[in-house]
Amino acid sequence: MQDDPRQQGPLVLLERISPAVAVVRLNRPHVRNALDLGIRKELAHVFRAFADEDELRCVVLTGNEECFAAGADIEDMSRIDAMQMYHRHTERLWAAVAECPVPVISAVSGYALGGGLELAMNTDIIIAGRSARFGQPEVKVGIMPGAGGTQRLTRAIGKFQAMYLCMSGHLVSADEAYAMGLVSKVVDDEQVMTHSLELAQQLSRMPPVALQQIKEVILHGADAPLGAALALERKAVQLLFASQDKNEGMNAFLEKRRPQYQGR
Repeated sequence: MQDDPRQQGPLVLLERISPAVAVVRLNRPHVRNALDLGIRKELAHVFRAFADEDELRCVVLTGNEECFAAGADIEDMSRIDAMQMYHRHTERLWAAVAECPVPVISAVSGYALGGGLELAMNTDIIIAGRSARFGQPEVKVGIMPGAGGTQRLTRAIGKFQAMYLCMSGHLVSADEAYAMGLVSKVVDDEQVMTHSLELAQQLSRMPPVALQQIKEVILHGADAPLGAALALERKAVQLLFASQDKNEGMNAFLEKRRPQYQGR
C-alpha cells in the first residue's frame, strides 16, 4: 500500500501521563481513524512494548474528539483478495491489545464502528461519550465482522442483540450500548478523557498482581465450564494470598492508611 500523502507523522501517538499511565491515540483524523494495515501494525508494536514495562499500570486507548475509529479502511480492503487478507494475519495484531498485561481503557468519542468497535472490545473497559455511536456495519459493504465482531459481541450482549447489529448494520447510541452491556459507563462528551484518565489513575494505585489476575480469570473463565472457571478463580485468590501486596492492603486497612502496592 502506498503512503497516504495526507498523513503527517506517526499513525499512533503515545503519551505518558506518568510512569504508571500511558495514553495511546489513533492518529488518522483525515479518514476518521480508519484502521488500515499500517495503523494496526503500529498499534501492535506499541502494545507489545508495554509487556516489558514494569512500572506501567494502566493504558488509555482513544482516537480524537470526533471519532474513536470508524472501521477498517474500505479503500485498502477493496484492493486485496482472499489470500492477501489471509496473509495479513490481523488477528495477531489485535492480540497485542487483548493480551496487554495491564488494564486497558477505551475512551470512545464519536464513532466506534466495525473494526473500531472490535478494537474497543479487545480492551477491558469502555468509557463512552454521550454522543458516541457503536455498530458493526460491515454487512453494508458485502462482508461481515472478521476481528471478533461476531464472537466478542455475542459474549458481551448475547445472541439476539449481536445478530441484530451484525445483520442490520444498525448503529446504536452510547445509552443503548450501555443498556446492552456493551460499554462500561456513559459520560458527557467533554468528560470522556477526563473520566478515563481519572479511572486510569485509580487503577494505577490498585495492587498490580490482583488486577492482572482479575483480568486473566474473567477473560479465560468466560469460555470455560462453570466448575473449571470457579477453580481458576480459587487458584488465583490463593496465589494472591502469597503476595506482599495482600499483606500491605490488609495492614493498611487495619491501620486506616492508604496502601502502597509494589506488585509483589
